[in-house]
Amino acid sequence: MDTEAMRSFVRAAELGQLQRAADELGVTQQAVSKRIASLERELDVRLFTRTARGVELTLDGQAFLPHARNIIAGVDRAITAIKPGSRALRIDVLGLRSAQAVVLHDYWRSHPEIDLDVVTLRVNDPRVAVAAVQAGDIDASFRSVTDPATLPHDVRMVHAFDSPLELLVGPRHPLASARTLTPSQLRRHRIWVPGIAPRSEWAEFYDQLATDFDLRIDAAGPNFGNEVLLDILADSADVATLVGSRDRYVWPANHDLRRIPIVNPALSYPLSLILRRENPHPGLRAIIDHLGHLSPPPTPAWRPSWATTPRHSGEDLDRTRR
Repeated sequence: MDTEAMRSFVRAAELGQLQRAADELGVTQQAVSKRIASLERELDVRLFTRTARGVELTLDGQAFLPHARNIIAGVDRAITAIKPGSRALRIDVLGLRSAQAVVLHDYWRSHPEIDLDVVTLRVNDPRVAVAAVQAGDIDASFRSVTDPATLPHDVRMVHAFDSPLELLVGPRHPLASARTLTPSQLRRHRIWVPGIAPRSEWAEFYDQLATDFDLRIDAAGPNFGNEVLLDILADSADVATLVGSRDRYVWPANHDLRRIPIVNPALSYPLSLILRRENPHPGLRAIIDHLGHLSPPPTPAWRPSWATTPRHSGEDLDRTRR
């Protein structure tokens, strides 16, 4: 059914004149008449009778009007839901306790007027996130494609921020009393990072990290979630894991877990933002500006070879519009 014909019917019914409906819709009176006539043929009923003052609804028209209004309202809501600038800014994060979600929450607390929708695609392959951005299902995704040359021409990846790593250990671990640690002090200690998905960006990150610093990083065993991981760390004298400095973790007080910064160099996980090259959501500019003002990691810092180069935040978004 032609929704524009239905829209013409609704406005003519509400205004009582075809000409006034045409003026409001920006078309000719003849176009409104043809649309309504086509709708009447499709429904096989008369919707209006003509009077000296304009048009009046028939009994069938009166019965049809509330349903037509609901249909047009639904169409308008559907268009609004996918039109950048008129719907919520929809951003994908790896998890709601991840550094990306924490940073977005901090921004939203300072700008509660922003209509922000934080989602988690729960996919390990960044190409799936890229496809979601390309299709317009989301406006941006905190993912990294380690080979930017494989990105579609209409999608862009910009540097978001770096997340320095910390060692997370229980009170019985031999490194638990350290205030800071260097990468060389982590050698020979087991670093357990369950859930490293093959071919994911974090798999490549940990592969390079282990190679460059001769670390024992493994993902052996099933991943039962953060709560189980924290329970194991609390009871273990030899297992540690790596977490981002901005990642949010909560554990019972009796776990007495320790988050220890890694320095000289800091081990920096690079976070990127994937967005459309043309016509990105207007709300992304303020988000990228906010990311550009986050504190950089301590120096010196180690970053993997595929890390995107930090740029001025405004420049990154401006370049998507060229």
